[in-house]
Amino acid sequence: MSARDELAIDVTGVTKRFGTRTVVNGIDLSVRRGEIYGFLGPNGSGKTTFIRMLCGLLTPDGGSGKCLGHDILRDQALIKREVGYMTQRFSYYEDLSISENLDFIARIYGLGDRRGAVERSLERLGMQNRGAQLAGELSGGWKQRLALAACLIHRPQLLLLDEPTAGVDPKARREFWDEIHRLSAEGITILVTTHYMDEAERCHRIACIAYGNMLVKGTVKEVIGSAGMATWRIAGADLARLAAALAGQPGVEQVVPFGNTIHVSGRDAAALEATLARACAGGQERARIESGLEDVFIGLMDQATDNFS
Repeated sequence: MSARDELAIDVTGVTKRFGTRTVVNGIDLSVRRGEIYGFLGPNGSGKTTFIRMLCGLLTPDGGSGKCLGHDILRDQALIKREVGYMTQRFSYYEDLSISENLDFIARIYGLGDRRGAVERSLERLGMQNRGAQLAGELSGGWKQRLALAACLIHRPQLLLLDEPTAGVDPKARREFWDEIHRLSAEGITILVTTHYMDEAERCHRIACIAYGNMLVKGTVKEVIGSAGMATWRIAGADLARLAAALAGQPGVEQVVPFGNTIHVSGRDAAALEATLARACAGGQERARIESGLEDVFIGLMDQATDNFS
């Protein structure tokens, strides 16, 4: 198998415009088969539009490439048959039961053994005893499971998950991600958008976009390293006053409260250290710490240019 054949997603210069506004601007992306790839970006950054172009729901205005070996411009119908797409909002019938919703999806895909497909989906996600429960009666976590089961019922090779854990409690989020890693181990490729930094850290690789533009991509370690961000933890008295005083000072780009401490970050490490040496003359303790993904993500977003106009 060639290197290109090992890619589930391999696109170059993908662009989408609505009127005069470019919402996805020349994005290149390669995702290996079986990989969990995180897509990070603020609301309105173009993540959902990009996903919809990958799964054949939107046609790009520019660019080229393949999804599961199919041309994204010519083979949209074929792509739809092999992709599972989980939207941001719960989109199933709340007045139907879990089993009835799954049977409906199985019918759409023309599956021969619909009953068997539904039973396998229920068992896979631990819903055997809930098949008769109405979808509208489910909690957020169980609705999430139903949505994932519906995505998997036709045994897709690629899952496109658009902010799948928004509004879900921490336990359900962890269980969801455990299932995502099991699916990855079985060879299913997953592209997932998220706002949660801890979820991004569970991905094999990530990409950050803002206002339609790709900002950085790589492993979490590579993304953090490429930012050149320096971060200090400060503890002591009168931190609220200190945080206010630090804003806008040389080298200071972010000042963030963390419990009984504050974290101060910036890309000019020397200027930042000099500023903190002056500012902490009141006896506050300071220590250099490793920058986190959230520090880097916020720094990237602050530098990005809004494309709304």
